Amino acid sequence: MAPARTPNRRTRSDVATRNGLLAAWGLFTVLPAPVVAEVDERLAVRAIASMPWVGLGLGLIAGLGCAIVTVAGGGQPLAIAAGLAILALCTGFLHLDGLADTADGLGSRKPAHEALTIMRQSDIGPMGVTAIILVLALEIAAGGSGHLDGWRGVWLLVTMPMVARVSALSATGRWIPSAHKKGFGALFAGKTHPATIVVASVIAAVIAAGSGWLLFGWRAALVAVCACLASWVFGVAWRRHILARLGGLTGDTFGSLVEMSGLAYLLTLALFA
Repeated sequence: MAPARTPNRRTRSDVATRNGLLAAWGLFTVLPAPVVAEVDERLAVRAIASMPWVGLGLGLIAGLGCAIVTVAGGGQPLAIAAGLAILALCTGFLHLDGLADTADGLGSRKPAHEALTIMRQSDIGPMGVTAIILVLALEIAAGGSGHLDGWRGVWLLVTMPMVARVSALSATGRWIPSAHKKGFGALFAGKTHPATIVVASVIAAVIAAGSGWLLFGWRAALVAVCACLASWVFGVAWRRHILARLGGLTGDTFGSLVEMSGLAYLLTLALFA
């Protein structure tokens, strides 16, 4: 007979249910994590608040891949491409898929309900494919610029996923509606307190700027702060456009926010670092 379960004995699923970071790791990556049996509103709030720190963990993994290629002499564009590929693989292409679906929906120029129907379809249209190609090409070109050669490229890959996910977190503010009553996006839309967004933004900016200052000096720190602001301002603009077109956010649009905000961060660093 199996031993009786005692109150202080917790399964891996219990741990994930109580720990927002572990739950977010399991929900937003394909990497090993405790199984989340059910996501209720309380867990959704904790998980989405942990999204930037999941991004930091993913950034460290992607940065390691970039560093290995850099040390091996593979060249900066290849190192950045390898890091971005690792990042996409670790997330199961979740955010790139969201970017493609959002591009198909918005690019259709259909009314909101028809655009949302297009986004729910499993196939990817020409606009979605074009969006993925353009974003990845610009990210590789930005990361391969002369301002970000060598270890600066590793640094940007470590910090970019964290900064980009702050935009996704801010899009779950309590004042922002969901486009659907049910679905993955509806779990998180309208859940986050403004104070949580502010705290996450400050911590992410401090990590990006502090690491830049320690590694490369005050100029890198200053540019990192500017890149964070550029990323988040662009994220707000992109979010407002989506809301104007669709009337609310979906899981796909959260993915597009991550990708577009990350691109804005990389472009700012490439131009001014």
